[in-house]
Amino acid sequence: MPNTALPHWPYPFWIAHRGAGRLAPENTLAAFRLGAQYGWRMFECDAKLSADGVVFLMHDTGLERTTNGRGAGGDQPWGALARLDAGGWHSRAFAGEPLPALEGVARWCLANGLHLNIEIKPTPGTERETGRAVARLAARLWQGQAAPPLLTSFQPEALAGAREAAPGLPRGLLLDQPDGEWLDSARALGCVAMVCNHALWDAAAVAAAHGAGLRALSYTVNDEWAARRLIGLHTDGIITDRVDLFSPAG
Repeated sequence: MPNTALPHWPYPFWIAHRGAGRLAPENTLAAFRLGAQYGWRMFECDAKLSADGVVFLMHDTGLERTTNGRGAGGDQPWGALARLDAGGWHSRAFAGEPLPALEGVARWCLANGLHLNIEIKPTPGTERETGRAVARLAARLWQGQAAPPLLTSFQPEALAGAREAAPGLPRGLLLDQPDGEWLDSARALGCVAMVCNHALWDAAAVAAAHGAGLRALSYTVNDEWAARRLIGLHTDGIITDRVDLFSPAG
């Protein structure tokens, strides 16, 4: 359901959160594969830097919730991170699933014609460095592709780093709380989209975003009533955990 008054937008409306939402361990290749089995064609994931500069997928700063490791993931080298179990916390079926490097996930997406929204999720204090690293890697991996990944972040410094490293890649500013400066911030960062807590969108906010040439995306939408409201507002994308509830072809 593209908004034809805005610049070309190559991405599907429906986006699977962290691979397959909650049906598989988040931010793992197993989650991406499961989401694809449900027919999803675009995925959101979280990316951060290891201590030795490898971009890998994980949401939290700490390893405890989604792996059998301890401490900050960004403080450890990739060799140690790659040995962790990132699936056993979810269920026995996924025990032993490793943390993936972004490069591996990217190559899987490219081989299968799938789209990616990479949220830059830096370890505190590494915002600009992480933004640069994610953007450099994405620019290399998607070179010559018609639809590069959409890079998003709550951290303006991370988006500024991404812009410095790969200005041609599309960027989106994430927003969780009302902020009267959001349009100015998005313009200053050269963004193409606002990705907001779905409760923040109303008709005036969508009109303001579209009037500024920005796409209006929402997270994390897991109820049908919320999805219907956002569709009625003519927003441009929905990120959801419920890959088993919504139809990405709808």
